Amino acid sequence: MNFELSEEQILLREASRDLLSDLAPIERVRAWMDGDEDVDPEVWSLTSDLGWPGLALPEEYGGAGQGLVELVLVAEETGRALGRGPFTSTALVGRALAAAGPPRLRTEVLPELAAGSRWATWAFAEPHAPWTLDGIRATARTEADVVVLDGVKTAVQDAGGARLLLVTALHDGIPASFLVDRHAPGVTVRRRRVLDPTRSFYEVRFENVRVPYGHRLDDGPDGIQRLLDEASLLRCADALGVMERMLELTVEHVKTRVQFGRPIGAFQAVKHACADMALLVHGTRAATFHAAMAVDAGADDAARAACAAAAHASAAAGEVAGRALQLHGGVGFTWEHDLHLHLRRARADSVLYGDSAVHRDRLCTLLRRPPVSA
Repeated sequence: MNFELSEEQILLREASRDLLSDLAPIERVRAWMDGDEDVDPEVWSLTSDLGWPGLALPEEYGGAGQGLVELVLVAEETGRALGRGPFTSTALVGRALAAAGPPRLRTEVLPELAAGSRWATWAFAEPHAPWTLDGIRATARTEADVVVLDGVKTAVQDAGGARLLLVTALHDGIPASFLVDRHAPGVTVRRRRVLDPTRSFYEVRFENVRVPYGHRLDDGPDGIQRLLDEASLLRCADALGVMERMLELTVEHVKTRVQFGRPIGAFQAVKHACADMALLVHGTRAATFHAAMAVDAGADDAARAACAAAAHASAAAGEVAGRALQLHGGVGFTWEHDLHLHLRRARADSVLYGDSAVHRDRLCTLLRRPPVSA
């Protein structure tokens, strides 16, 4: 497996960083935090014109036919800029539909997702339950030619403006996913106040929601788990971008903050702390891109690599945030300082799609499995 980025991938990263720096500087992020909108329409329109929503969708549906690595590159820059909007959530739903959606549903929905004219999000997690297949309590029962959904989902990103919800529920006791119109009778969406103000999260309730049977994906537990792995890697990439920016802010601060007549960055203990932060950032980068490349290559160890990356990133995000705050002192936690927003986003990223304990537990399960016979 080649672990070097291609020239096109490097250009994608640079173009993404330049675009977000120009259109979504930190001042604009702050201005949008108090609004009700899930997305900055100007930024979303331009990124849609550039093909971000369809980056990893098949070309036959208007996508660019790229892979998870390209999504990771954009997600990293989004995290770095504290970007908001449904890029990640729409990409996940699109990949799920492309992999397991009925042909008619793919033809109807994927071109709109690729064009950015609609966006979608995944309703998976449930209150007081782990972010795993064992945590699913929502139910789906068949009635004639429809499926009736009941349950509550939490931490559903960008559900306020999403037209489509990919809902994972127990259908005859087996996890399955269904594509649901957010405006269908029985769907209630309520925004929640969360630690991270740079993104929008919702609670979504389903009460006797009737969904056409043709909107059921043929994914099953294995397909849903693969989507969870991909979602975790996109979260790792977002956390990576956040950690990179926290490291930059911290290095800049210790170079200019003077104590005892010299910059605090000249002291050995401060140098060691910054070096530890850098090691965590580089480790997260290596683990995340190795796992994304393994997924794109269809490697046998892709699931293990995804678990390792997610476990490392969850722990590293909290550690880097803690070191950054320690080196900034009290100013780093004031609302006026940009580090404050990165600290909150890092904390949210450390638990989205499962914290380090969840991924370590699954990694141990995967490692205990006997090898596949040749």
